[in-house]
Amino acid sequence: MKSKKAHEKVEVVWHQATVTRARREKQNRHRSAILWFTGLPCSGKSTLAHAVEERLHTLGCRTFVLDGDNVRHGLCSNLGFSDEDRSENIRRIGEVAKLFMEAGVIAITAFISPFRKDREMARSLVPHGDFLEIYCDCPLEVCEQRDVKGLYKKARKGEISQYTGVSAPYEPPMAPELVVNTSAESIEQCIERTLSSLLAHSILPGKKA
Repeated sequence: MKSKKAHEKVEVVWHQATVTRARREKQNRHRSAILWFTGLPCSGKSTLAHAVEERLHTLGCRTFVLDGDNVRHGLCSNLGFSDEDRSENIRRIGEVAKLFMEAGVIAITAFISPFRKDREMARSLVPHGDFLEIYCDCPLEVCEQRDVKGLYKKARKGEISQYTGVSAPYEPPMAPELVVNTSAESIEQCIERTLSSLLAHSILPGKKA
């Protein structure tokens, strides 16, 4: 029999740190933010996210990339690919990205995040202007051509169920902060456009791409 204490609600209180986000941003000389790359599988999200981080690092920025595959090795290793698990995956990432942002870091995420409601939930976790949704727009046929893992082919054969773009839906952003055409633009062009957006949103004040 479980003890009575096991059912008692424990009050959880948020602890206010003395080292604030504002102090960290002042030390870093840039604002922190969340850059949320979204798009179909093989649309170039991870490639662009890491390339943007590399450029920001050379500018002296504090950054960290939360990559879909990497996160599923640890933080979300207990989740599958049902709609419910996909939503929980994004909820966890949103919370982690928020913590990185509070630490003064430019948190960069690279996730399919197929559902608008989940991306909007992640956006709602932080103040207005701190979340930049970047849509990697790429035609499905180009994504399939880039698929070195052969996952699209397996999905077409029915060997993989609930695969985004084939047997599961992807809902493109309605009003993202930035759209990059990863099939028509070079990686350098996409990087430059992303950094220009960061400048426009005052995340990199005074810095030049």
